[in-house]
Amino acid sequence: MASKRDYYDILEVDKGASDDQIKQSFRSLARKYHPDKNPDDEDAETRFKEIQEAYAILSNPEERRKYDVFGHERPGGSPFGSRGFQGVDISFDDLFGGGFDSIFGQFFGGQQTDRTRGSDLLVRHSVPFQASMDGLEDEIEIEALKDCDSCNGSGSAKEGGSRQCPSCDGRGRIDEISMIGPFRQRVRKDCASCRGSGRLITDPCNGCGGDGRALQTNRVKFSIMPGIVSGNRLRMKGQGEASTSLNGSPGDLYIEIDVDSHPWFERDGSDLLMALPLNFADLSLGATIHIPHIDNDDLTITVPPGSNPGETISIPGRGLPYSNRRSRRGSVTVVLRLISPVKFPRKLKKKIEEIRIELEDSIPSVEERIRDEAKSRRGR
Repeated sequence: MASKRDYYDILEVDKGASDDQIKQSFRSLARKYHPDKNPDDEDAETRFKEIQEAYAILSNPEERRKYDVFGHERPGGSPFGSRGFQGVDISFDDLFGGGFDSIFGQFFGGQQTDRTRGSDLLVRHSVPFQASMDGLEDEIEIEALKDCDSCNGSGSAKEGGSRQCPSCDGRGRIDEISMIGPFRQRVRKDCASCRGSGRLITDPCNGCGGDGRALQTNRVKFSIMPGIVSGNRLRMKGQGEASTSLNGSPGDLYIEIDVDSHPWFERDGSDLLMALPLNFADLSLGATIHIPHIDNDDLTITVPPGSNPGETISIPGRGLPYSNRRSRRGSVTVVLRLISPVKFPRKLKKKIEEIRIELEDSIPSVEERIRDEAKSRRGR
């Protein structure tokens, strides 16, 4: 088995090279042998992995010191575990932007910060259908845990009503070490004992019992834009619950919108659909119908003579605004329906009977009408 190459030779630097020299050489070599620049080149891929491994060791002061003393035969075996170094997915953006430092920094005691954040809240709120057309300025009342007004979120009834937290030695932050495969990651978190303040409450606030948070009722104002649909969520940043930590940020409030139904319109995005019940005379002779509309101008529906139940009339530009293009609106589709009275006055019934006899003489037989309808439906 071939012996491993010296890390300094791999990065083409002297053993006494500075951190900046090592970093500069790594950038140059990693760009040169990056798999994206050398597709299907196994030698370049192997070289690229060697460069990563060498940099992972030499960029870390403690690991570099051990390597300088013991070389590859360090006590305890490889720092990368029994499988050895497996490589890291480093993009060209990492190489040019410096992102690889945070990647390798997590291998040996790399540090991340975890600030405790307040809980997010979700509330559902109904709005009238008209809001889909015009938009709406609205407000909602919510009850949530906020910073206590009595103690300004400190949890203490008075100044000096606390002592240094022994868990974090008054720093308010603690470090936790976790393993990611063979690598260690250090996460700095708010101390749970003192909520990140570095102090323990000895004289708790009467308003919140020392928690620093209390239930409060607030009114939140928000804007609804035209074109809103049920299920849309509005994010109100920082309007959620206060953090359990003094140094943490509040959560967010999400308002899920439920649009009320319209008395006769059904909705398909920005398009509107409605049924228009008409009598036999309106369908046969044609009619012009005016109904109130959501844009405050009457909707005029022109029914052509000889219309049949089930046929549709499209009226473009009279639907709802598009949410992303408010200068444009959808269409209104009208489905024609035939409505017949259950009972006829005797005189009217006699007239209809006379009309039916006349129609039978002027239109094809029932069988012919069925055949013609089938041909029309099938496009023949």
